[in-house]
Amino acid sequence: MGARSSSPLNKQRQQQLRGQVDTLLMTFLPIYRRQLATALLTHISQELGSQEPARCQLSRSKKLPRVREHQGPLIQLRGNPPQWHPIFCVLRGDGCLEWFSHKEECESGGRPLGSSALTGYTLFTSQHEYLRLLDDLWPHSLGDCVEEVSARLLEESVSFPLLLLHPFRAHLCFSVDTREAQRAWRLALQGGIRLRDTVLQRSQAPAARAFLDAVRVYQRRRGCDEDLTLGSDAEVLSAVLLRELLPALRAETLRDLNGAGGARAWACTELWDAVHAAVLARASAGLRAFQPEKDELLAALERTIRADLEQILQQRARLAGRLGEELRGPLEKCLRGTVDAQLPQLTHTLLSPVGAALQAVRTLFVRGVDRLSRQLLANPSSPRLRREVYGFGEMPWNPELMQACYLDAERSQDCLRQLAESLGFRGTRSLVFGVQDLAQQLMADVVATFLQLADQCLTASLDRDQAAQQLEKVRGRVLKKLTSDSQASQRRFIQDWLLRILSPFVWNQLGLSEKSEQPEMDGDLLALGCPVLTSEGIYGDVIKDFLLQKIDRELKEALGASDRACTMADFLALWDQEGADWKTEAQI
Repeated sequence: MGARSSSPLNKQRQQQLRGQVDTLLMTFLPIYRRQLATALLTHISQELGSQEPARCQLSRSKKLPRVREHQGPLIQLRGNPPQWHPIFCVLRGDGCLEWFSHKEECESGGRPLGSSALTGYTLFTSQHEYLRLLDDLWPHSLGDCVEEVSARLLEESVSFPLLLLHPFRAHLCFSVDTREAQRAWRLALQGGIRLRDTVLQRSQAPAARAFLDAVRVYQRRRGCDEDLTLGSDAEVLSAVLLRELLPALRAETLRDLNGAGGARAWACTELWDAVHAAVLARASAGLRAFQPEKDELLAALERTIRADLEQILQQRARLAGRLGEELRGPLEKCLRGTVDAQLPQLTHTLLSPVGAALQAVRTLFVRGVDRLSRQLLANPSSPRLRREVYGFGEMPWNPELMQACYLDAERSQDCLRQLAESLGFRGTRSLVFGVQDLAQQLMADVVATFLQLADQCLTASLDRDQAAQQLEKVRGRVLKKLTSDSQASQRRFIQDWLLRILSPFVWNQLGLSEKSEQPEMDGDLLALGCPVLTSEGIYGDVIKDFLLQKIDRELKEALGASDRACTMADFLALWDQEGADWKTEAQI
């Protein structure tokens, strides 16, 4: 399975899909315009007001998140009927996968046999688990197709599979010859998937925040509780529409496709891939066409909000006070029930993988500095020392090293899902990716800070013992900064995710969807026809304020003594312990 050179869609079906995308945009863009105003108001009020977050101690890394390029021979299941073919595969730094007939074709700049951005894929290394989900995804009437694919996948020659499943696209089925190669590819592909899926989640731009909030509002109004906010803006909108079209698309597949067994299965995936490509192309075009209007709107909103910020915030407080009194009774009743019962366990379940990830970042940093110090003392002018320094700088993008920072989040996924889904939350995948992104960004900042400080204090006049002492001092300074930033990041991350989990639940429990879609209240402020404050937004603010009081109390109790600043004795004890641990392990 893979990319196709031509589309199986006729002109009528392509035109129909373009119309469906345009209809989605007509409904979505007004919501997006409102959320742009809300996000920009939040951004400016935090920037100018007392809500501005505490300044980070670590220097912010200037390197953009990326995937370390990975390449090598694979075997791919493709063709009609499907057969296993040897190929040469390359994972690019932007999370796109390409495959070629031979390595020489890749090195000479030849055109790939196929390519795919890894957005939305789920990776399996177990045939049985993959086939179980495949059976759930494909219509039961295509059972004969699944049986044939199963037979191909379960052949003895497929020792170490890499199976990429996507709900709306052709699946990618690969295999390698050794467990070591499978592990290396698994880590690389997982990094590529996460990079592609969290492109909007990582952004702090008001427009990105507004887009994600607009998608959630749109889904809430449509009664959809799935997490469809992974990927770029066009990919997210495509997923939203394709989820709505999926039942009809499956029925159409069964009605229109001929043949049996593998031929029908491949025709099915070819059709779904073509539909996805058509929808994505139209959504991309629609958002590009909206870009000039969005830029003008953001500029006009910024001028208006900055000029009238005090008045807008006063208006917000007045409206929030009015609606807060209206909602106080139902809110307190809701919070005293399910939320109070779930919040402690949910908080502790979130604290565990986040705390483990941040501790792993510190351990990895300490071990990395130890390697540098040992190499410096062994031979300060050796080429290996330069390689060690370069390797130290590349730690955040090394999937093998960073796996230690990601494991606990992956292991906690089932537990998080069970807890969150009892509240109607379906975004566990985003949550796990968020923990891993937090760890990677913190590691990037730690490395950037260490190299910056080391560059300032290490001079040619120092002998190697003096240089090693300077590295030790730099490590202590960085660990202090890391402790401060880790605590702030952990609190902020858990607070944000608890709000994201609980706010929709409370909203639905209070039955606010109908109220929020009524005509706007008197006194709402308008900017170029786009409300800065709306009844829907104020309802959300009131719920957020009530929840934050609960969440902050719970976090204060849960974190407790861990919020105290670490002393130098703590750091020395940590170094001694980690040094002892390090001697018993192989070097990373």
